[in-house]
Formats: sequence, C-alpha cells, structure tokens
Amino acid sequence: MPKQKIYLSLVIPVFNEANRIHKLDEVISYMDKHNSIKEIIVVNDGSKDNTKHLLFNLKNKHAIKIISYNKNMGKGFAIKKGVLSAKGTHILFIDIDLSTPLSTIGTLLKTIPNFDIIIGTRKNKMAKVEQRQPILREWLGRGFTLLSQILLGVHVTDFTCGFKCFSKKSAKKIFLHQTIERWSFDSEALFLAKKFNYTIGEIPVVWRNDPHTKVKFPQDIVISVLELLKIMRNNHFGVYEKIT
Repeated sequence: MPKQKIYLSLVIPVFNEANRIHKLDEVISYMDKHNSIKEIIVVNDGSKDNTKHLLFNLKNKHAIKIISYNKNMGKGFAIKKGVLSAKGTHILFIDIDLSTPLSTIGTLLKTIPNFDIIIGTRKNKMAKVEQRQPILREWLGRGFTLLSQILLGVHVTDFTCGFKCFSKKSAKKIFLHQTIERWSFDSEALFLAKKFNYTIGEIPVVWRNDPHTKVKFPQDIVISVLELLKIMRNNHFGVYEKIT
C-alpha cells in the first residue's frame, strides 16, 4: 500500500528544555485531532540537561521524529536540520514555549494556497499580544526589525516571531543556502526568499511572551547585527550563488 503524502511537517528546535518538554504532549494531541497527515520533527540542539532522555522516552510512545547531536550549534542550525529532513508539502517551525498558540495553525492552513511562505506577525493591528516583552527587549526587537528592513530590503513587519511556514520547494532551496546558525537566521531566510522570488504573506497572531527566554543581552544583539552584515557580505561576494 503506498504511503500517504505528508501535508504539514512541524519542526520544533529545543535546547535545555527539560522543564518544557511536556508541552510536546499538547502539540501531539492537537495534531492528532486534525485530518491532514503530518509529521513532528524535534531537533535537540546539543542540550546538556535531561532533554534528550525525555525526548526519546516520548518517541517510544508517539510517532515523532527526533534529530539529536551533542554540540549546541544554534537555533538557525537546528531549524535547518529539521527543515532539510522534513517530507511535508509544507513545513512549519514553531517554538517549544508555544508563545503562538497551536490554534493559529488553522488560520495558516486557510492561507497556505496564497503564498510560498507565511510568517506570523505581532505587528498587525489584528494581532493580539497578551503578555508583552520587557520594554528593553521590545525596543531592541523593533530596532532589529527596522535594521533588517533597511539592510536587507525585506519589507515584512516581524522578522523574529517563531511561527513561519514554507512550501516544500521554497524551504528546501532557502535552507540549503542558509549560512547563519544563530539568531539572525530568520532574517537570512526571508532575505533569500526575496532573492529567489518567493512570495511572502503575513498572518496576525495571538502571542504571549515567555519570560524564560534563551536570548542573552547585550551579546546576542551584537551577534545578530554582525550576522546581518554577514548576510550582506555573502550576497555581495556571491556566496549564495556558489551553494548547490
């Protein structure tokens, strides 16, 4: 009997998330209640706590795919590993904290036919931010978005919301060419989407800040800006054309 086509692949990166792995039960339950054939891929990005052990215990009970490696490489690297292994006709990545509720997937599925790439935005007037970030983080996020818009020429309202969906065709090409392994991978992915002429749509999301962020100030902000400059340099020197 031929295998059924997977419509939606869900990629979730994790790093030292032993205290939040239980949220995967909610993800699995939600996905099981919906008709589309799906796969869940969890990428363990070199966790040093009990995350890996908990993931493999979960895998014994549920049909999820786990990618695990020993060295922490960064969220961008983890997403790339998950995306390139995904089999779905559409590939969505989300954060383990579920800051964007799973019910947003319903809105996403209605919008999928219209764009190659769909990203969640907290900046649309229809979006609802139930718990805001600390004011410094919010200002820095706005500054990073503005800088990404100016330097990369990509005019989306929210670069860093952890809810993004790609068609299989766009995902495989974009993430094959991805070079940024840490925080600015979103900006690079959207820059490559523009470069390769893929269409990008935005949907407003409900969002709640999780105070247990992995972002470290100010070092990660400095790294993110340097990564934006790397994207510009890569493009100037034809790096993305050389990757096959």
